[in-house]
Amino acid sequence: MRFFIELAYNGKYFYGWQIQKKVITVEEKLEFCLSKLLKKNINVIGAGRTDKGVHAKQMFAHFDYEKKIDNNFIYKLNIFLPKSIQVFKILPVKNNIHARFNAISRTYKYYLTSEKKPFNQDFSWYCFYILDIDLMNLASQKLIQYKDFSSFCKKKTIKKNNICQINNAFWYKRNNIFCFTIEANRFLRSMVRSIIGTIIDVGRKKISINEFIKIIESKNNNYCSPIVPACGLFLTKILYPEDIFYDKE
Repeated sequence: MRFFIELAYNGKYFYGWQIQKKVITVEEKLEFCLSKLLKKNINVIGAGRTDKGVHAKQMFAHFDYEKKIDNNFIYKLNIFLPKSIQVFKILPVKNNIHARFNAISRTYKYYLTSEKKPFNQDFSWYCFYILDIDLMNLASQKLIQYKDFSSFCKKKTIKKNNICQINNAFWYKRNNIFCFTIEANRFLRSMVRSIIGTIIDVGRKKISINEFIKIIESKNNNYCSPIVPACGLFLTKILYPEDIFYDKE
């Protein structure tokens, strides 16, 4: 049987999602705990690969196991997992469903604050620039008009397919907190933080809207601004077709 697992994690304590040598990752901890409790080597496939320090309020992954899993198992799993990881649900799905490839869209939110607060530093970025949110929203809307986001892809991971469908991108401000929301069918490595860093330069009037457009159209990441810190970035929602969470067979 194939199962989807829904979880959240505090990315501060991990070197990203994907298993890597000699560092602690979310996938590694999840596989270890599942394998110990189920007494079988479990291979977990995530819906995406968040970078070092990036958080997730909603992440999905899938794994295969031949027996049924009840809610009591989730209780045991949460006790065994680090405090920085919480599992919400484990649900049976159709055998051919893939956590990554069957996802319809993913939504990220980024938080930055104009007020320095020591107790918020793990979950937002203190940005001391004066920002024009109207210009930032204008730049964000320009993103929806494009498909190729090579300009915002890490150089060493550039692939032939840098096509993404951005469905929504906007900023709002509440008190001293700025929040950027972006939804797309897929994202390239460090794409969101690279976009935000460049939009911040629009908001502080370091570059114009026309210059921002030229950066997108250049398809060259040498022209984008430095990426923003990972601490303010959250994967908040992954959307799937409604009919995957049960098996008709």
